[in-house]
Amino acid sequence: MEAERVRVEPFHRVTPLLESWALSRVAGMPVFLKYENVQPAGSFKIRGIGHFCQQMAMRGCRHLVCSSGGNAGIAAAYSARKLGIPATIVLPETTSTQVVRRLEGEGAEVQLTGKLWLSWISPCTPGWPRTHREPLASASRVLGVKVWDEANTRAQELARRDGWVNVSPFDHPLIWEGHASLVRELKESLGTPPGAVVLSVGGGGLLAGVTEGLLEVGWRHVPIVAMETRGAHSFNAALQAGRLVTLPDITSVARSLGAKTVAARTLECAKECEILSEVVEDREAVSAVQRFLDDERMLVEPACGAALAAVYSGILGRLQAEGRLRLAQASIVVIVCGGNNISNQQLQELKTQLGCS
Repeated sequence: MEAERVRVEPFHRVTPLLESWALSRVAGMPVFLKYENVQPAGSFKIRGIGHFCQQMAMRGCRHLVCSSGGNAGIAAAYSARKLGIPATIVLPETTSTQVVRRLEGEGAEVQLTGKLWLSWISPCTPGWPRTHREPLASASRVLGVKVWDEANTRAQELARRDGWVNVSPFDHPLIWEGHASLVRELKESLGTPPGAVVLSVGGGGLLAGVTEGLLEVGWRHVPIVAMETRGAHSFNAALQAGRLVTLPDITSVARSLGAKTVAARTLECAKECEILSEVVEDREAVSAVQRFLDDERMLVEPACGAALAAVYSGILGRLQAEGRLRLAQASIVVIVCGGNNISNQQLQELKTQLGCS
């Protein structure tokens, strides 16, 4: 694709930063929410992945391939549609039909592996299958595999084809560069630095991007509270060990945090900024999702609930009491990273499964 055909405007939007009365009351300090859940692709992922895809298109990419359990794949499919480039999205077999339907809504053509036939979804008639010998030029093909790490291996194999480019869900400097735009928006909105930035960690792309942004705007001293759920806590395990650690499996219900090994860049971030790593139980993350729905009338994934649990589970207060977080009268920013893989029915099932009240 010629460079002049590529959009130069970013695919992400500037998201609202609003003070939450309910969360401020729980935390005992001003809490601002950065609403990344209202991005056009449903999560913060469009910042970095959109930037990456645009750059690759300008360099002559003819096909995008992405491994993702949902949000990164949707961001890649959205970007591909905007760019007019076909994309292949490799998904774990545990991916919900809700995410697949969202991919269809982006004009995706869905291929399910393990069957003797191919089912292609026409972009003109979402949800109604029809068979094709070949995918349409703008199609995104979805291949089913078991876990994200296997999906990533498949995507890397596909990306060896001429003109194909692998879109990592979190591990590339261009992706971190795109995510850094979030901090520039924070500085423009707040003016003065917050007392801390709270975020969820999966593969570490958001953490790397926020770190890059803090360094860029001169907020190196602002601590990051990095939240994970137990069973998807590869960053916390790496910090404890002082090296990258590969978890034997992802056992958390927060599937969007399910990278068994974080990006190597995350350990470098811990040397450049103050990062406080905390792990919560699935039950706390899911309870936080329900409380956030009640408080703010917004439904987010358990992966996002991990960050919200920093407030609802009293972790910020504990860090203050331990002297590890010095906030005084400063405000807190919680990144509401969003997520597509959730519905009210799924939330209620998770609550029942985990015994949440």
